[in-house]
This record gives sequence, C-alpha cells and structure tokens, in this order.
Amino acid sequence: MLNPFPQLLVYGFFAPTIVRVAVALVFAYLGWRTWRRARHLGGVPLPIIGAQSWLPYVAALAEWALAAMFFVGWYTQIAALLGLVGVLKYFIYWKWWRRAQFEYVPFSATTVLLVGAICLSLLLSGAGAHAFDLPL
Repeated sequence: MLNPFPQLLVYGFFAPTIVRVAVALVFAYLGWRTWRRARHLGGVPLPIIGAQSWLPYVAALAEWALAAMFFVGWYTQIAALLGLVGVLKYFIYWKWWRRAQFEYVPFSATTVLLVGAICLSLLLSGAGAHAFDLPL
C-alpha cells in the first residue's frame, strides 16, 4: 500500500525523540509526586526493607535523574534499561501491593505497561535526533 505522506518519512529519525521526551515527562512527574509525598511514603513499610524515611527522597532523585537522561538523550539505552526495571517495580507494586492505604503509582497498569513498551522501543531503536548518544 502506498504511503499517503511520503515526504514525512524523511523525519522518521525524530520519532524516537518524541517518545523519549514523553517518557522523560512521565518519570519527571513521578519523581515530583514521590518528592511531594515523601513524608507519607517514608512511613509505609515495604515488603523487604521495611519503613525507611530517606527512601522516597532517593527514589525521587533517581526518577528525576532518569527523566533527565531521557530528556537530553544521554545514555538512552542505559536509561531505557533502568526505566524497564522501574516499570517492572511499579507494575509489581500496582499488581500485588495496591491494597495499601495510598496509591503510590499515580498511573494505571495499562499506562505503566505502555511506558515499559516505550522504554523497550528506545532500547532497541536508540535515542533519535538531538541526543548525546553516539552510535558506535
């Protein structure tokens, strides 16, 4: 089948950039929300490590660092791997531990899976345009 807009295929290199910035915004929002609710989240006992008051601050900083890596395209494939680990953690939390008194993950399971699919896509396709990653 013919492509209705063949002129736009020239800009295909920008497609990973668009999804990279979108996933950066998701992780930035998640970090902001974690930081804002850190006092409440620090008192909630986690399954293995228990309640740690400093842990939400570290998690928020890690989410912001991941968002920055995605946004500027710095080590995007490493950020995608870390993002997949984070998505797995949030999905497991949403699936098994959502009976807690608060909603730690502000997204639905479908949204978390879509962010995971974006991270997997960035892992396989690379950073796209305007990134600091250099192909070897």
